[in-house]
Parts: sequence; C-alpha cells; structure tokens
Amino acid sequence: MDRVTDTNSTHKQHSLAALSLAALGVVFGDIGTSPLYAIRECFHGEFGIAASRDNVLGVLSLMFWALMIIVSIKYLTFIFRADNRGEGGVLALTALIRGIAGSSTGRRRFLIGMGVFAACLLYGDGMITPAISVMSAVEGLKVITPDFKQFVIPLTLVILAGLFFLQHRGTAKVGSIFGPVILVWFVTLAILGVRQIIHHPDVFAALLPTYGINFLMKTGLHGFTVLGAVFLVVTGAEALYADLGHFGKKPIRTVWFYLVLPALLLNYFGQGASLLSNPENSYHPFYATVPSWAVIPMVFLATCATIIASQAVITGVFSLTRQAMQMGYLPRLRVVHTSSKHFGQIYVPQVNWLVMIATLALVLIFQSSSKLAAAYGVAVTSTMLISSILLYVVAREKWKWNMIITGALVAVFLIVDIGFFSANITKIFHGAWFPLVLGGITMLIMTTWKRGREILSEQLRSLAIPFADLRRRLADEKITRVKGHAVFLTGQPQTVPIALTHNLDHNKIVHSRVVLLNFSWLEIPRVRNRDKLQIEDLGSGFHQITASYGFMESPSVPNVLSLAVGQGLELPIDQASFFLGREKLVVNPEMHMSRWRANLFAFLSRNAYDASSFFEIPEDRVIEVGVRLSI
Repeated sequence: MDRVTDTNSTHKQHSLAALSLAALGVVFGDIGTSPLYAIRECFHGEFGIAASRDNVLGVLSLMFWALMIIVSIKYLTFIFRADNRGEGGVLALTALIRGIAGSSTGRRRFLIGMGVFAACLLYGDGMITPAISVMSAVEGLKVITPDFKQFVIPLTLVILAGLFFLQHRGTAKVGSIFGPVILVWFVTLAILGVRQIIHHPDVFAALLPTYGINFLMKTGLHGFTVLGAVFLVVTGAEALYADLGHFGKKPIRTVWFYLVLPALLLNYFGQGASLLSNPENSYHPFYATVPSWAVIPMVFLATCATIIASQAVITGVFSLTRQAMQMGYLPRLRVVHTSSKHFGQIYVPQVNWLVMIATLALVLIFQSSSKLAAAYGVAVTSTMLISSILLYVVAREKWKWNMIITGALVAVFLIVDIGFFSANITKIFHGAWFPLVLGGITMLIMTTWKRGREILSEQLRSLAIPFADLRRRLADEKITRVKGHAVFLTGQPQTVPIALTHNLDHNKIVHSRVVLLNFSWLEIPRVRNRDKLQIEDLGSGFHQITASYGFMESPSVPNVLSLAVGQGLELPIDQASFFLGREKLVVNPEMHMSRWRANLFAFLSRNAYDASSFFEIPEDRVIEVGVRLSI
C-alpha cells in the first residue's frame, strides 16, 4: 500500500512539474518580458523622472506593491476562485454574472455590458503586446552599436510578420520548447539582478511602502504620470486568469510564487541598483545590467522570450474570439484546431490577419517601444478595474460573502485599479486613445451582431409552427413519405424549421426519418459527452436532438450523430441530407435598429463562415432553403 501511495505521489509531482513548465512558457511570457521596458519608461520615457536615489527607491516600492496587491493577492488569491467550471478570463467571469444577477434587469445588462467591453479591450492588448515586446528586445541592438539603429524597425517588422504567417501551423510542434526557453529567461533575469544588488543591497529598503507613498507625495503630478509606467510590471496578469482552464490553479500559483515573482523582483531591484550607481544608464537600464560580452546573446534570448510572449497573447485573442462566437457576440468565423492533443490551440484566420495588420501598423506609426508604452496600459487597467467590480458581485451573490468584508477588500483593489487607470488615461493624446477606440469599435460590432440575431430569432419564432400543427398537416394532406434521412438545423426547439415547411410547401414530400437538430450554447466552458445530447422521439419518424455545447467548444454535426448512435438513434452521416436555412436580409428601419447598424449587421452576416463548414457538415450532403427576413 505504501509503495502504491508513493507511486501516485510521484506521478502527481511529475504531472505538476510538467504543467508548471508548460504554464511557464504560455502564461508568464507577457508579464515576464516587462523588465525590458518598465523601469526604462519610469526614468527615460516621455514621462520619465530623474533617476535620483529617492525616485529610484520610490518607483521600486510602487512596483513591488503593485505585483503583490494586483497579481499575488487580487488575481491569484481571489479572482482565481471565480472560475467557471475550471475556465477563467473576463468572458468566463461575465458568464458567471449572467447566471447570478437576475433575468432581465438593467443592472444585469449593465454588468454583462461591462464584461463584454473588457473583453473587447483585450483585442487592443493583443495588438500592442507583440509590437512593444519584440521592439523593446530588438532595440538592444542599439546598445551594441548605434549603427544598428536603422535596422530596429525593419527587423521588428520581419519578426512580427513571420510570427503571424506561422500561426496556421499552430504551436503544438514548438510548444515544448516554450517552457525551457522562458525558464532560462527567468533564471537569467534573477542572475542579472543579483549581480547589481550585491553592490547596492540597500535597494531592498524599497520593500517598505513608505518609499512609494513619499514618492507620490513629493513628485506630485509628475509622479502620478510615472505611475502609468509603473503599471507595466503587471501587464499580463489578466493572462494568468485567462489561461486558468489550460493549466489549473496550482501550477500557475506554484510557478508564480517560487520562480516568476522572485526573478522579476530581483531583476527590477537589480536595475534600480544599477541606476543608483549610474543614473545615466536610464536610456536602457535592462541592457545596462548585462555584461558587454553577453549583450548579443541577451538580445537573442530577449527576442525569443518576446516572441513566445506574443504567441501566448495572440493565442489568447483566438480563444477570446471563439468564446465570443459561442456566446452569440460575433458571427461564425473559421476556427482551425492546430493540435489534436491540446484543445486550446486554435487558429482563426480572419482575426490573425487583422491583428497582424494592426500590429505592423503600430510599429510603423509609433517607431519606438517608448512611444508605444504610452498606448499600453489603458486597455489592461480598464479590464482590471471591471474585473474588480464583477468580483464584488460574484463574491456577494454567488459566494454569499459578508458585505462589509467584501466591500473593504474590493475597495482596496479599486483604489489601486483606479489609481493606475487614472495615470494611464492621462496619456490619451499620446497613444492611449488607440485601445479605447479599438475596444469601442469591437463593442459596437459585438452588440450589433447580438441585437441583430435577437431580431431575426424573433421573426423566425413567429414564422415557425409547432410540431403538433405539422403532425395534423401530415395526417390531413396527401404528403408523400420518401425513404431516407433528413436533418434540419433549427434554432428553436419544439418548433418546425422554416426550411422544413418550405420544402414541404414546394416539394410535397417528407423523408421517412427526420431529425430536428438544435444547438444550445451553455454558459459553461465544456459539456461532457454523456450530457451533450437530449433525444426526443416525436413520433411519425421525427426526432428532436438538442446538442449542448460550452463556450470553449466547437460544434460538430459528425460528433452529434456519433453520440446519437450511442443512444440508439442510427443516423449514418453519409446517407443523410442536411437542410439549412439561407437568410436573405432586407433592411427595415421599423425593426428597432438604425439603418447603419442594420447595414453593418447585413455585412457581418454576408461574411460569416458558412454554416455547413462551421458545423462540419459534408458539403455534398447540404441543401439550402432560402428565407426572407427583415433587419
């Protein structure tokens, strides 16, 4: 028995180690590359402050407490508890709100709207992160020799373009090296920091919060704007929550507290110690801590780390897009699974090219990572602020926590979040407008699609007839029943699809076996196969199948039919005909949607991925039936 227990314990330890290493490469890339530019932006950026002893210790103190309060306490301790059946991320948190905040109240709509807007802002983060990360690493070439300055922008564009062009291959083949590379990166960060701290151990005085408080009080408005640069140390915290479902709480927490946090703090404090000795190095304090013989290898290692960090952010954008589609906020888009082993590794072509164009444009427009830093932060601070508000609702209404305790806890988070948000919003005319405008446009698209689908669903519901009416019609009229299997996709269970009634009106025939297939999207990440299908025998050769999918899953008709066989319903896919409704939209201002939004919805609908491919239906088995609807 003891040997079995030891074996199980060893297996669990190996599993935890493997997950921790994988999480290191995927989850911590963004926050782990912040040392490349965070300290620099405080003392050399557009809003930089003099690298005096008091200022250096003050900034380090603010960075330390930001990491502790926002990442260690807020996210890893509390928000990690707000998982939706193991899945994290702001949309998963929004799905929790949907389930607990009432049915149709204005408060519920407001909270859900906030969550969706926070998700929209993350698209801006997905464009800015690759640009600022890769550019800040490549800018190390200027440290080697100023003659390399002219190559920074072209090389950054080449690296980023290559990254996006390789997305269709997925990260499955190279994912195994992500963890080891980032492990080397964090160990190197720690070593570089220790080398400098040895000469200035007094830098650890910045652990006291009084240094940060005194810094803000003495420097006034200037110090407040520097707070926007201090926030760069926690960008990537939202990724810890978003990737919760891929790795679990324990591996992420373990890696953070035992490796990532100590390495980051040692490097930040090491850069601070270097500035105490040589304030003139504020133009690039990270590379100032690197020995001259190691600058070239460090540029290469930093570039690899930023590429990995960018890959993780881009993959997160793909995952966010799929969640939005399944929750009804985006039209159907092509989703390609790039790995048979890792469910979360997907590729969305349209999103990939849009993000690539925007990222390359940002590099060309801003020309340096320092200028990009002004645009960075607003999206993330806004998301963090919204997450704190949603956390309060979940804690009070789902966990039933005491109002005073919950209010006091969230108030601390809000004070920190509002402080960082206010500091970043001061850069509105220096680039901070970009993520806000992008988030607003994305929000407009999402809400337009959601509202448009609601209008069309109401029309389809009014046009559809109950199954009982169809049964009476089959009994009263001379309807020919032909041999074969017909599957009709329907958005309304227990009603007859428009495609079926049109086919009946025009052709006067019905197949001997008819399946009404309805896909139901639940507010949970995944549904177990044994719970996926509900099959009801309606009589007269008709069956109703309701297939339930979570917002992290991709619907599949072959999968549904395979599961149906297990429940006794034989329906060979190669012998069935699949009937789909083809919607022809007509703009009608009386449908409670302005003309320009109706035209936007029509444009999105025309460019949506076709239903047969989206649901993985064999194209040679599909029959489309047109239906005219107003929008």
